[in-house]
Amino acid sequence: MHKVYLSLGGNIGDKQVNFKKVVELIGEEMGEVVKKSSVYETPPWGFYAEEKFWNQVVVILTEKMPQELLESIHRTEDYFRRERNSEKYVSREMDIDILYFDDDFLETTDLIIPHPLLQQRKFVLVPLVEIAPDFKHPLLRQTNLQLLENCKDESIIRKVEL
Repeated sequence: MHKVYLSLGGNIGDKQVNFKKVVELIGEEMGEVVKKSSVYETPPWGFYAEEKFWNQVVVILTEKMPQELLESIHRTEDYFRRERNSEKYVSREMDIDILYFDDDFLETTDLIIPHPLLQQRKFVLVPLVEIAPDFKHPLLRQTNLQLLENCKDESIIRKVEL
């Protein structure tokens, strides 16, 4: 079994319903959800949007290999009408990113693990630190807590009361 950290994020639609449904779909399609962070409200990162994002990190145990997991992620995002287009950042109902896959490093044309921007994104690091503060980034050799402490992102992150 592989231990995988996934980042979940969305800013349109019924976010409360979407976050409940995506965790359910992950459990059905990808593997057992063994840990979930709180949900956090965050400003958009890298673009302007009226609606704030909700973000969460979940840990799953899966037998899938990275490429197979990515295909499952795409199918799950399709459920939420995720459009993959040339624009880098856009509003969306649900986005799922692989942050860590065990402590592996992988780089292909469509997948880089660990996620190459996770150390720059407070909206990822805050929920990640909540559930795995001492996990070490396999390339940067810093814990998630150290990555958060060194993060230059000054976004205001607020826990959502569900």
